[in-house]
Amino acid sequence: MIYLDSITFPDADEEWAFRLNVKRTCYNTMYPFGVLSAAGLQRLDFEPITILYGGNGSGKTTALNVIAEKLGLSRETPFNRSSFFDDYVRRCRVSVERTAPAGSRIVTSDDVFDYMLGVRCLNDGIDRRREELFIEHTHARHSQVRVRSLDDYDALKKQNSARRHTQSAFVREQLMENVREQSNGESAAFFFRQRVDADALYLLDEPENSLSPARQVELAQYLEEGARYAGCQLIISTHSPFLLSMRGAKVYDLDARPATVRPWTQLEGVRAYYDFFARHRAEFEAERGPD
Repeated sequence: MIYLDSITFPDADEEWAFRLNVKRTCYNTMYPFGVLSAAGLQRLDFEPITILYGGNGSGKTTALNVIAEKLGLSRETPFNRSSFFDDYVRRCRVSVERTAPAGSRIVTSDDVFDYMLGVRCLNDGIDRRREELFIEHTHARHSQVRVRSLDDYDALKKQNSARRHTQSAFVREQLMENVREQSNGESAAFFFRQRVDADALYLLDEPENSLSPARQVELAQYLEEGARYAGCQLIISTHSPFLLSMRGAKVYDLDARPATVRPWTQLEGVRAYYDFFARHRAEFEAERGPD
């Protein structure tokens, strides 16, 4: 599915014309002016899966944030925007095939980290409450309650529950299960399955963070299926070879000057992995042993 056909960013001449009209000189930065033009990136044309690849400072996250702001996509975590961000976005031009549905969004690493932090805080609170309930169970089993008020009635119900149940059963009745059954990687994978659904445009900023290689493979398969069968369009910034290798993905190399479309197998970072494992191939094959 295609919702967004293309986006055109201001070129160096347009940026220079804007700078000349800025009367105030007290700003240390005019971000995002100068970022994408320095990479020679003026236009992105999109497929159902489009990937922005590049090192730190290449502009891939900036491009995602600009696209999200230009289209008015929803987001959970605020991003670091400068005084000139809106000026830059107004100078961008988009071509859309159809309006992005209401569920379209940008999902960033900060969103994932905030989610995992929330889960951790929730677990900490549950753990503290569990310890309190262990003590309450012991006290309730041996106390004598006289009902004189609604508070006393609640205490009586708790006493009856404590006497009917073992300590563990009492705690389970009073408290929801701890959600720490999932690792950070499992929580992150669950997060993406909750946020990336069907029939929408999704911008994903380095979704491989917090995911093991096996989880990255699972995420790549999930995203492939979303683009192929569920009406999703995906624009992703990533270093992950597992995501870069998704079938049909159009990959922009933002480390190239100018930025250019390139097969994922020709990307510098991917070639570094390939060369490393090629040098150690004999060791892997020796560990495998004879069939």
